[in-house]
Amino acid sequence: MPTISTDQDLRSLLNKLPADQQRIIGARFADSVKHLSRDERVNRAIDTALRTDATAGELEDAYRAAKAYATKTYTDCGKDTDWLAQADHFVAAAAAAALTPDNLVPEKTNRAWKAAMQARMANNCELVEGDDEIPGDAVQRQYAIGDEFLNAVG
Repeated sequence: MPTISTDQDLRSLLNKLPADQQRIIGARFADSVKHLSRDERVNRAIDTALRTDATAGELEDAYRAAKAYATKTYTDCGKDTDWLAQADHFVAAAAAAALTPDNLVPEKTNRAWKAAMQARMANNCELVEGDDEIPGDAVQRQYAIGDEFLNAVG
């Protein structure tokens, strides 16, 4: 079974996935930094995105909640050095990326890759904050998520 060990491997996997699987793996990336979220609606949006049985209406509501929070927190992002507030913004942005409806995904954009990059930004903000209890490398965590996903879907 192939192992993901580079961003090129991860991106290649993500580009082969249909929209519903992009959403789920993108949500897994967002879920890996959910501990940085300060908003329960974003947390519920991530949980909804992870569900294979979520209805179109539930997914749309989850997208709107995550997108609204990401938009609201964007105006504060970069104004000060509250890195955990910025991490909170990027968690919401990762959730919104994973949940982006097909008609809003720009051509040549992969929602799962975008979610992965937003999750990395959240992780980077957490690293800047300097907490010694930060879990391992976000990139390696994403490669592991990709590997788990490959093994699950075959």
